[in-house]
Amino acid sequence: MKIKIYHLIDGARQAEGLAVIIDVFRAFSMECWLYALGAEEIRPVGSIEDTFAWRKKDPDCILVGERQGKRIEGCDLGNSPSSIEPEKIRGKRIIHTTSAGTQGIINATSAEEILTGSFVNAKAIAKYILEKAPEKVSLVCMGKGGVEPAEEDELCAVYLQSLLEGREMPDIEGKLRALAHGGGKHFFDPALREIFPEKDFWMCIDCNRFDFVLRIEQDQNGLIAKKTGVAERQH
Repeated sequence: MKIKIYHLIDGARQAEGLAVIIDVFRAFSMECWLYALGAEEIRPVGSIEDTFAWRKKDPDCILVGERQGKRIEGCDLGNSPSSIEPEKIRGKRIIHTTSAGTQGIINATSAEEILTGSFVNAKAIAKYILEKAPEKVSLVCMGKGGVEPAEEDELCAVYLQSLLEGREMPDIEGKLRALAHGGGKHFFDPALREIFPEKDFWMCIDCNRFDFVLRIEQDQNGLIAKKTGVAERQH
């Protein structure tokens, strides 16, 4: 298995084999939490226009969107896991657009298979990949807006690589907590609390909380991030 780490939108375009599109703060942590709290399905989309077009197709769908971290006006939720109200999203279709994570999915056109990447389900991702045993694995760090590196995504890629190579990364919990003074420090800035609640930070670094992966598939309605237990993986 050849493992290569790529970066940003250009990296997503270069990804081959099985690609893991990583967005820790917050897109793909958010999607895991949405499923865990009862969402029926999640559909990642690239543009704001395509996001709102879903309202006509499914008036009951929940629109989740951000640009530059801020909730898109007209969307039901921003990209904040701590803002999820389970009773409002339970059993619903979620339409999700973000500045980095969902853009990586849209641009990974050369990949044979796509998973989303985050710390909250990292070991499940590694287990899935090891069971599938692809020749090539591309770990894509989406960074800030897909254009600037982000420490948390780089750390997640290195952590996933260590799991795939059978090496347990020493003190991963300590490294995650240290992000509070690095890539995650904006969650602790009182001036930014409305956009980046501190609780989001802790929800996004809740390492290996979930035992499922999100596998990107396509049907007649577009892309879907399908919740897949590692024992239920596609053959």
